[in-house]
Amino acid sequence: MRKILLLLVCLFFLNIPFSYSQILPERDRAVLVDKILSERFKRVLPDVMSRSDIDMWVLITREYNEDPVVRTMLPATWLNARRRTMLVFYWDEDRFKLEKLAVARYNIGDNITSAWDKEKEPDQWKALMELITKYNPQKIGLNYSDNYGIADGISKTDYELFMNTLPENYKNKVVSAEDLAVGWIETRTALEMQLFEELVGITHDIIREAFSSKVITPGKTTTEDVVWFLRQKVTDMGLETWFHPTVDLQRDSEPLESHITAFTNHSEGQVIQPGDLLHCDFGITYLGLNTDCQQHAYVLKDGETQAPEFLREAFKKGNQLQDILTGNFATGKSGNAILKESLEEAKQAGLQPSIYTHPLGLYGHSAGPTIGMWDAQEGVPGSGDYPLYENTTYAIELNTTVTLPQWDKDIRIMLEEDGFWGANGFKYINQRQEALLLLK
Repeated sequence: MRKILLLLVCLFFLNIPFSYSQILPERDRAVLVDKILSERFKRVLPDVMSRSDIDMWVLITREYNEDPVVRTMLPATWLNARRRTMLVFYWDEDRFKLEKLAVARYNIGDNITSAWDKEKEPDQWKALMELITKYNPQKIGLNYSDNYGIADGISKTDYELFMNTLPENYKNKVVSAEDLAVGWIETRTALEMQLFEELVGITHDIIREAFSSKVITPGKTTTEDVVWFLRQKVTDMGLETWFHPTVDLQRDSEPLESHITAFTNHSEGQVIQPGDLLHCDFGITYLGLNTDCQQHAYVLKDGETQAPEFLREAFKKGNQLQDILTGNFATGKSGNAILKESLEEAKQAGLQPSIYTHPLGLYGHSAGPTIGMWDAQEGVPGSGDYPLYENTTYAIELNTTVTLPQWDKDIRIMLEEDGFWGANGFKYINQRQEALLLLK
């Protein structure tokens, strides 16, 4: 474990490039995942429980139908919940103490202690009620939510069984644990951010390889070929993708696709030619974290050593929109407020913006403040009203439409880079693309 952490710390602080050979074997990954989980239980959970004003959080789930929050709390060797899993977290604000208990026959890793002796009390539900009575909470949070699927993990069956078994004097204390669940999912620790830096670096490296002559032969290779290179590359590295990648292109001889067409086009791809502006949407999963990146590349024509100036200038407008958006981040500001201010500022600057930025981390489309959707530029009720907190991560996803007289058409500069919001403001987790990649 010490060797693993030393490697990661050196890479992070000395800015040593990450190489594919440094991806950990499964056994070492498990050690690190459990280290991350232990730190999250010690540092994240007490803070978010105190912030939410919920002193007891009850999570109930079953094998193969896991609550999305419970999935993020299982140790590395638990690939699923077992039977019916019940977790109880009790926060004593006065003593600043967190109890982490499981109404299960065994401990759940090193972090959650079994609190059920089935020989003494065969009924698991009654054992749960005994715990509730013992701690006498003021509020009991359950994972049901109108706004976040991630925070809506309790099944109808388990909810009804819980409420039917719960003593009458506690029923009016049951509340939605939405804010608590979102806080747990969205908050990053220092160790997670060290790993995230390297994970985004791996993502960028794979994109650069995909948009190179190693993979693409103009006039022969299709966009679909590049998609499957990305999928196969990740599999060969022992990693996973959390969504199927996309690769598309824009060129002077074809009209700009609508958003709907771009998001639903699953053809066999187009043959890549010199002069094409390529675009990819790609993300990977590693050590419980997820990335999400969109970048552009230009296929050089014979005699060219760089992209045409008009494309370089168009790309700068994408960076400009990123700066406008992240410049409007402020702790406590809602996603909808950030969206509104950013769109207004961008339009005043002469841009044609579309912003659809989302939280990122334990899930790809994660929980936290939604900052627009591609088809909801007026704001997103519910998740868009959630405020921005520190120590959270985002996929800064957006596009700006640019009119190109040289091509007699509009194009979209579509960018997505992973960023962190903390006490010192916003920063990109592993830089951002500030120039077109060039395919020679």
